[in-house]
Amino acid sequence: MIHSDQICKNVYFVGVNDRETRLFENLWPLDKGVSYNSYLIVDEKVALFDTVKNTKMDSFLNKIEGILGDRNVDYLIINHMEPDHSGAIKDIRQRYPDVEIVGNAKTFQFIQNFYGDLSPYYEVKDGDSLSLGKHTLNFYMTPMVHWPETMMTYESRQGILFSGDAFGGFGSLDGGIFDDEVNLEFYMDEIRRYYSNIVGKFGPMVQRAIKKLKDAEIPLHVIASTHGPVWRKNPACILDHYDRWSRAETEEGVVIVYGSMYGNTQKMADLMARRLSERGIKNIRIYDASKTHVSYIISDIWRFRGVLLGSCAYNTGLFPAMQTVTHKIENSQLKDRLLGIFGTASWSGGGVSSLESFAKTIKWNLVESPVEALSSPKEEDFIKCIAIANSMADLLLAERKSDSCNTCI
Repeated sequence: MIHSDQICKNVYFVGVNDRETRLFENLWPLDKGVSYNSYLIVDEKVALFDTVKNTKMDSFLNKIEGILGDRNVDYLIINHMEPDHSGAIKDIRQRYPDVEIVGNAKTFQFIQNFYGDLSPYYEVKDGDSLSLGKHTLNFYMTPMVHWPETMMTYESRQGILFSGDAFGGFGSLDGGIFDDEVNLEFYMDEIRRYYSNIVGKFGPMVQRAIKKLKDAEIPLHVIASTHGPVWRKNPACILDHYDRWSRAETEEGVVIVYGSMYGNTQKMADLMARRLSERGIKNIRIYDASKTHVSYIISDIWRFRGVLLGSCAYNTGLFPAMQTVTHKIENSQLKDRLLGIFGTASWSGGGVSSLESFAKTIKWNLVESPVEALSSPKEEDFIKCIAIANSMADLLLAERKSDSCNTCI
């Protein structure tokens, strides 16, 4: 039988879509869904790569059985133990009682803690290999991308990297499975949102993993992540994006985020956006922190060089929605951004001064002295806002390069 979800000969996609779950990890909105990707190699031995969330087990098992019929699964390769990928381990063991679970020592600790004893286990270390017959699997340990036990598995016959969560992204696979079947512009926004919120703070570990793959000098013909499209036409594209994101490379643009109760701080944000546009800055994103989920804000802050943060004072401190934003920025360990600060105060201050304290902690480059208007911005406050926008534009234009950053899509 010919399967339309065949990656290449005897290698199959057996992942499932989730369009019902509202929040990934009960935190991040899934407006466009998510896929849980699993893969199957049918050789003298049969290997299954990762599983799926426990709510999707019936569809998952039906896909496997539709390919294998009465054959058994010999090995279950666990690249990542997070429950959206390990949730069907016990069901696989029940359906295929002789399956050996392949992972590293930390993998088995997680299995024990989540699901109890599911031995027999097949332990692998960095650089180990496992023959399935015509296909050989090579294992690369990639700890903290983004859990301690994470590893990648490389199939050497056809150059397929089963990469776990690395190189993945949000978004269900709506018909298309491969990068040459889908609208990449749609997926890249969701892939960046996934990277910046889930993987982002582990940038140095991502760099180590990429270096390990390059040092191994293995040809990467296909990158098969546990979320998002399978990259078979241009795997270098997603590798390049992860490389740049993990090195905190940015594009020209400014993200303006504000918290405003009665619209006064918003007026300052709109004025600065207009001035930036007049100066030739085209990528400008304005977010009301109370209205937009922080994951979308962080995704654009990860993308663009300039950031303007504004807050009214609230109970002698930072507006709560802006507190969420600054906390997430600190947690993400984002570096090397251009920063401007603005806001308002009435009977008490606290908003702007809290943002100034944040600036000292995060150690970004403050482009101009902050401006804090009393109750509502006056002419002198607007003049200071324009000065912030001008300083931001000056720095961005000085950094402008003739060539574009994004050439993959």
